[in-house]
Amino acid sequence: MIRVLVVEDDPVLAAAHARLVQGVAGFAVAAAVHSGRGALAAVGAGGVDLVLLDMTLPDMDGLQVLRALRAAAVGADVIAVTAAREPGVVRQALSMGVVQYLLKPFTAASLEERLRAYARFRAEVARAGGGADALDQQAIDEALSQLRTSSGPARGVAPATLQAVVAALRAAPPGAGLSAAEAAAATGLSRVSARRYLEHLAGAGRARKEPRYGGSGRPELAYLPTPGL
Repeated sequence: MIRVLVVEDDPVLAAAHARLVQGVAGFAVAAAVHSGRGALAAVGAGGVDLVLLDMTLPDMDGLQVLRALRAAAVGADVIAVTAAREPGVVRQALSMGVVQYLLKPFTAASLEERLRAYARFRAEVARAGGGADALDQQAIDEALSQLRTSSGPARGVAPATLQAVVAALRAAPPGAGLSAAEAAAATGLSRVSARRYLEHLAGAGRARKEPRYGGSGRPELAYLPTPGL
C-alpha cells in the first residue's frame, strides 16, 4: 500500500484530493494537512511514501517545503499538485526531484493516471532490483518510462502500427502475453520499436506488465492485454 500525504491549503480541495486518492487501488491517505509546517511534521512522523504538494501554502511555499524535505534526506516522493505555472517554479521543483507536476484545475482521471503511473514506477524499480545491488541502464530506463502518462497526443505512434501490436497481443496465448522480442517477430517491427508500442499501451492502461521467469539472469518482461483491449 502506498501511503499518501495530501498538502493543500484549501480544506475543501484537500478533502476532495483525499477522496480521489482513497479511491485508487493500492493507495491510502496517511493524512491531509493545510500548511507547509504541517507537511514537514507529518512526513517527519513517518509512514508517508508520497506527498501531493500544493506549491502555494499560507506559511511557506512548496519550494521551501521541498528544500526542507531534501535537506532532511526524507525518502518520500513528491507530486506537485498546484496552480503555479511560472517557469522558474516548475524548473526548481523538478530539480528537487518532483516526479510529476499536475496543474490545477485537473480532472479526477488526470490525478488517477499520475498515481497509477507512480505505482508502476515503484513496482518496476522493485521488480528490476530483485535483490541486486545495482540496476543496469535498461532497468533504469524502463522504471523511468513508467512515470510517463498518456495525456495528449502520442508522439511517434502510428495508428496502423499500433493496431498491429494490439492484434498481436490479442492473439497471444491467454495469460502468456508477449515479450518485446515476440511482439517484434509477430509484427515485423524491430525489438526497440515493438517495446515502444508495448510501453505506450501499458502507459495508457491497455496492457499490463509482468515478469516472466524461466531462464537465468533477470526475468523477461511480458506484456499482457487488459480487459477491453
